[in-house]
Parts: sequence; C-alpha cells; structure tokens
Amino acid sequence: MIGRPGVIHITPGNASDVKTAPAVLAKAPGRVRRLIADKGYDADWLRQDLREQGVQVVIPGTRARKRKIRLDKRRYRDRWRVEAVFCRLKDFRRLATRYDKLARNFASALAIAALIAFWC
Repeated sequence: MIGRPGVIHITPGNASDVKTAPAVLAKAPGRVRRLIADKGYDADWLRQDLREQGVQVVIPGTRARKRKIRLDKRRYRDRWRVEAVFCRLKDFRRLATRYDKLARNFASALAIAALIAFWC
C-alpha cells in the first residue's frame, strides 16, 4: 500500500530540494521520526539539524561527497512509497502539465487530486 501525502508545499521549479526541506518539515503534522529522501536532500547541515531533533535520517550521499555516507538500504527501500505518491498524482493531467499559472490555483488542484486519489 502506498502512503498518503502528509504535507503539500509548492515551490518554484528552480528551488533546491535541500533549501526547502526545513519549510516542508515545519508543516509536517506531528513529530517526524524518520526522513527518507533522495540525493537532492544531501547536506551536512540538514543531517545535523535533523539528528539534533531526534529524526532518523535516510538519505544517500552524492557522488561528489568527499566523506562517504553509510546508507541503511533496508530503510531506503521504503522510498518507493514517496515516488508512488508522485506517480499517482501525475495521473491527473492538470497536475502533470501544470496548466495553472498561479501557485494557489495549482495548490488547490493538487489538494483536490490528493483527496480523490488517496481518500476516496
């Protein structure tokens, strides 16, 4: 079974994943126990902040990293759930092609699609 989206946060297309991570995590309902993310979130400062908050970090390191990061591959296998959510949302043509010019309109369409896809 795939997961349900817990947070909807719209960012510009050219925004870095790692720079938007604190804003997304601040919106998360409840306490975040584990963060499973892709290489776009690989930053020492983010890892340190999350560890200080007691969050288990499961993020693979980039190739350019001088010091290799040990990855818990067993836990990282659950990343497919995140990608499955994106795939399911992109089944909605309006979201996949981004017809909306305003972010608030796109966010509304995204919320409606999430309701239909995951709660109906």
